[in-house]
Amino acid sequence: MEKLSDNTQTTFEDIRRNYLGICENIARSGREVRIMAVTKTVSFERINYALDLGVSLLGENRVQEYLDKRENYKPAEVHFIGGLQTNKVKYIIDKVSMIHSVDSMRLAEEINRRAAQHGIIMDILTEINIGEEQTKGGITADSAGEFCAEVAALPNIRLRGLMTIPPAGCSESVFAKMQELFEHLKVESAHNRENAMFDTLSMGMSGDYETAIKYGATIVRIGSGLFGYRKYL
Repeated sequence: MEKLSDNTQTTFEDIRRNYLGICENIARSGREVRIMAVTKTVSFERINYALDLGVSLLGENRVQEYLDKRENYKPAEVHFIGGLQTNKVKYIIDKVSMIHSVDSMRLAEEINRRAAQHGIIMDILTEINIGEEQTKGGITADSAGEFCAEVAALPNIRLRGLMTIPPAGCSESVFAKMQELFEHLKVESAHNRENAMFDTLSMGMSGDYETAIKYGATIVRIGSGLFGYRKYL
């Protein structure tokens, strides 16, 4: 079989085999979990093949790359999962259905403002830096309650839950801490916040998604585990 037309040696058959393996692992967990295909540097041909297999949710990291590729996609739900600058919100606000990486009130307020201009309510997730790593975005677990309350008060935002990237190789206790935080804020949301619906925990990537599912993830973000290793430029 021919190799695909980008910077990986993965074939269509590899993608099919990877996808079926991920589906089997999720089925064994007995949980309802959505597979997000993370498409950074992935060609639209390979993305469309994954959609043909049954993937229905795409995760985009880079605004310009997404805008360049989106016209070639087959129909799919798209979430934005990368770091998002406030001056880029206007380019995606009417094109994605959820933004996972909200970690400042300045960004939340800009999303709210742009959503109001389009007459929509934008679903978002608060990004939590559960490992308190200096190289990663996200707010601390200790400040999550106050932050989520402020975000949920914005009229054109719907707070759907949390997103996190646990430290590589971390113990399961980190995942357990994230699950505990999610469940706590979910209870608070049900009692105190009209514009919040805590039903989404975006946690787990190619190397740790099975552990993330064990601790309550509802979306797992799979890139190399589906499409193979890519060189990030």
